[in-house]
Amino acid sequence: MPNAPQPRAVVLLSGGMDSCVCAALAARDHEIAAVHVSYGQRTQERERQSFLAICRRLNIHDTLMVRNEALRAIGGSALTDEGIAVPTSESLGPGIPVTYVPFRNAHFLAVAVSWAEVLGAERVYIGAVEPDSSGYPDCRPAYYAAFNAVVKAGTKEGKIEIVTPLIAMRKADIVRLGLELGAPFDLTWSCYSREDRACGICDSCALRLRAFAAAGANDPIPYAPR
Repeated sequence: MPNAPQPRAVVLLSGGMDSCVCAALAARDHEIAAVHVSYGQRTQERERQSFLAICRRLNIHDTLMVRNEALRAIGGSALTDEGIAVPTSESLGPGIPVTYVPFRNAHFLAVAVSWAEVLGAERVYIGAVEPDSSGYPDCRPAYYAAFNAVVKAGTKEGKIEIVTPLIAMRKADIVRLGLELGAPFDLTWSCYSREDRACGICDSCALRLRAFAAAGANDPIPYAPR
């Protein structure tokens, strides 16, 4: 008898390290479709390149790229407002950093859930992480529990589930998992401020570099001289 077809899933793929591992993980058990949202962030063209390259490497053929004009128009984040400098990791104080994009993941999830409903997919994967992260409020487990309740109430059949397989993992463990899965880290991009070489000093770069060091692995992307 032929093998049963794999269930469909949608994965939100920014092009960063965590979303890449999440996509590789989802691809083990599902026929996946990948969605990428550009929202006027400083490195949007570089992230888009990473998305396309990762999809090619992971043999993801069903892709959707959309542009969200609202988040840049709203501003309030160093990622979308050129008037707000991207801070170095050393200069960050307590609280939520200025790199937080207000309620961003709700915009992303709305697109992914809508597409999942059209595709007949019952899972939406997102690479949100709570430990070893910047402390964004839309990366907490309670946020996804609440969002799943909204999805259940607001979709035709109420069967779509948002899953966050990395949310409780430390960054070093995410690197180790990615290496086991063969996730293409060399194609990813995490830097908040540069598109040619990663700056190495923003919070995202610092978290990434520490994760690779703790995992005993080399980060394969290029970094600017310090």
